[in-house]
Formats: sequence, C-alpha cells, structure tokens
Amino acid sequence: MPKTAATSPLAADPSRWKALVFIALAQLMVVLDATIVNIALPSAQTDLGISDGNRQWVITAYALAFGGLLLFGGRIADKWGRKNAFIVGLIGFALASALGGAANGEAMMLGARGLQGAFGALLAPAALSLLAVMFTDAKERAKAFGIYGAIAGGGGAVGLILGGFLTEYLNWRWTFFVNIPFAIAAAVGAWLVIREPVGGRNRAPLDIPGVVLSTLGLVALVYGFTRAESAGWSDAVTVGMFVASAVLLAAFVFVESRVKSPLLPLRVLLERNRGGVYLSLGLAVIAMFGLFLFLTYYLQVVKGFSPVKTGFAFLPMIAGMITGSTQIGARLMTRVAPRLLMGPGFLLAATGMLLLTQLEVGSSYPALILPAQLLLGLGMGTAFMPAMSLATHGVNPADAGVASAMVNTSQQVGGAIGTALLNTIAASATTAYLTDHAAEAAAGGPAAKLIQAQAMVEGYSSAIWWAVGILAASSAIALTLINTGRPGTGAPVASGDGAGAEAEVKIPVIAH
Repeated sequence: MPKTAATSPLAADPSRWKALVFIALAQLMVVLDATIVNIALPSAQTDLGISDGNRQWVITAYALAFGGLLLFGGRIADKWGRKNAFIVGLIGFALASALGGAANGEAMMLGARGLQGAFGALLAPAALSLLAVMFTDAKERAKAFGIYGAIAGGGGAVGLILGGFLTEYLNWRWTFFVNIPFAIAAAVGAWLVIREPVGGRNRAPLDIPGVVLSTLGLVALVYGFTRAESAGWSDAVTVGMFVASAVLLAAFVFVESRVKSPLLPLRVLLERNRGGVYLSLGLAVIAMFGLFLFLTYYLQVVKGFSPVKTGFAFLPMIAGMITGSTQIGARLMTRVAPRLLMGPGFLLAATGMLLLTQLEVGSSYPALILPAQLLLGLGMGTAFMPAMSLATHGVNPADAGVASAMVNTSQQVGGAIGTALLNTIAASATTAYLTDHAAEAAAGGPAAKLIQAQAMVEGYSSAIWWAVGILAASSAIALTLINTGRPGTGAPVASGDGAGAEAEVKIPVIAH
C-alpha cells in the first residue's frame, strides 16, 4: 500500500531538533525557577521588608498559580495551538520576571510570583506536548525525551547552583532578571523553527465548570499542604482546605464524566499506563523535593557551606540525572519495556536515599553524600525519561496538552506534599530528640550547639527514611500498573474515543 503524506516519514518536521533546543531552554527556565528563588529569599525579604509570617507567600504564590492553572493551561494549549501557547507563556513569564526583579515592596513581589506561576502553567504543558506531537519515531522520541527528562529532573538542582551564585556575587534581583534572556531566546527560536502538526488542535468549547472546579480544587490542595508545613496538620484552615479540595475535585470528576467536551477527558487519566506514570512520578517528586530541602539545610547550617558551595555540592546529582536520562534511559527505551526502566530506576534512587539515612553531624561529603547523590541521580534520570515519554504516548493529538499538564500537575502537587509532609516529619523528630536531651541542651556552650545540630540531623534522617519508602512505592506502582511493551512492539497506548493504532503510527503533516 503506498504511503500517503500523512504517514510518510518525510512528513516529519525537519526543524524538530532545533525546536528541541528552545523547548528544553524554556523547560529549564520553568523548573529552575521553582528553586532559584529559595536561596535568594532571605536577601529579598530584608530588602523589601517582608515579614516572617508572609515570606512563605513568595514561594506559595508561585506554587498556587502554577499548580492550580496547569490543567487549564494544558487545554488552552490544545485549543490555541501549542506553538502559540508556548510563545505567549514565554513572553508572559519574562514580563512577570521583570516585575519581580524590579519589585519595590511585598505586594509587587507577590503579584509577580503569581503571574510567573500563571504563565508557567501555560508554558510547561505546551512545551511537553510539542515534543509529543513533533517526535513520533521511537528512537528519536527516546533521545528527545532523554534530554527533556534530564532537564525536568535536574533543573531544580541547577536552580540551587544558579541561585547561590547570583545571590552571593550579584544581587537577589538577578534570580528574576536571569529569566528574561532565557525567555526571549526561546520565544524567538520557537517563532522561527517550530512547525506544529496540522489537525492537532482541540477546537471544542471550553469546559468552564471544569476549569473553575479543577483550579479551585488544586489551589486548595496545594495550599493545604503548604499551610500544614507552617501551621500544622490539625490547624482548622489546613483541614478546611483538604476537605474543600476533596469536595471540589470529586465534583470535577463528576462534571468531566458528564459534559460533552471535558477539560480533562477521563480517558486520559484512567488509562492504566498513563495513570501509573502520573502516580509514580508524583510520589517520586515528594521524595526529591524533600531531599533538596534537607540537603540544602544540612550543608549550609550543619556543615557551614556558602550558598554557592551548597549549589555546587548538588552537581553529582545533576551529572547522575543527565547520565541516567540520556545514556541509560534513552538508549534502552527502544529495547525494553518502560516499566523495566522506571521500576529499577526508582529502586536505584531509593538505594541512594537509603545511604543518606546514615547522615551524622560529621559525615564526609565524598564518602557518603557524593555517592548517594550519584545513585539518586542515576535512578531518577533513568526513570524520569520513559515516564515523560509515556505520559503522552498514544493520546489523541487534541489531548496532548492536557495529558502533558497532568505530568506537571503530579510533579507540582508532589512537590507541595513533599515539602510539607517530610518537613513536618523532620520537625517532629528534631523536637523529640531535643526533649530527650533537654538537660544537655540546657547546659549551654559547645555541647548545646552540638545537641542542636544532632537534633537537626536526626530530623533529616527520619524524614529521609520516609522518602526511601515513598520511592520504593513508586517502583512498585510502575512495575504493577505500567504494562505497555517497548515502543514499536506492542499495541499502542490509546486515549480512547478513536485514538486507536492508526492514530498512533501516523506521522503528522507539518504546517509551514
């Protein structure tokens, strides 16, 4: 049977590898922004006169807008076109970053962070869905998602390095201004080289009830975990947020099962392979975000590292992630089933985390922390790469944006849970240790300082044990739920409603 233009490999976008450079640049900007501001926060708080009670909102405003609007952003990308959404997201993110860098007070800073989150929620799913529709050949897809997975996994650690350097040698404002050249370069490059496949838009009417319910439900969920970290799990507002989130998200699922053109078609969520990716990835991110937090405090407070030295101390993890994603995951993805990369990858990361449960005040960086980071990075990089690819594998092109948004949503919610849950566990263990050693702490002098440091490390170690268990659970979920074969050998994963085998094997025509 002769090949048509719609199925011919010649129809593949000749500029797709150039496009990958700009997509990866934009993804790096969004991911590192989640951590780059953390290191700059103490300086920004002092300069802008932000109170201790309100400083968390510099982080929370971004997280709420980003997490709450992701599904909406993903559907807008499907409706407008991913290239359009990508460029608008980049321009908006750059303007919001300029506003944050020029902030002269608390209100301006919080508004800028909220805008960054909102435009990030448009940008992130557009970036991932562009990869999903532009790279359809199995081997090329493996390479592209290997690069993307390395950035998605290691970008947070890059943010710690860059944030430390900019804060120590320039000014905290540059943690915002640095986004502007990233965004401009990516937007100009995207405008020139990205060619989106024809017929991939979802022109159905926007599901307004779904938008409202999902946004409010996700905002309540993220805020509930964020508030739990500072106010406690039994706080009335914290409990109220969790209850409200459960009610709103249950109503969202009900509405999506009834409306003609849902914001999130349940076929995207309930297909077992994608569901397994969303769940296992979300759990793994819980462990990752907790580790970033604890290692940062351990290195700076206990070991006395400077912000820049702390950032560079995360380099082994970044190297491990890049190696795992591009050299292990990408090379093996076309040869073995995704679960045989994700399951062992999460277990390898759990092994690295297990080493860190042995942390003590006098632990050696080269002997303990460095090898633990390498194992953690290798494992997460190996697992992230097939996870990112499988999350959009087989979906209707019209659902690619919202399927991509679900990956980002699972990561964002996982990050909020990880920071709050593991920090609470660490704080409880620290308090218990100080209570048991109250007499020694009351003595004052060097002995009291040592007890304080030991209490902190005890807290970190206790929380890291939980992280080990969470990564083991991620591995079990990946091995149990994900059952698709290696690309090109088994039946394709389909999102339903016409997304059958033919929809998966076709290489779309490129619009010029």
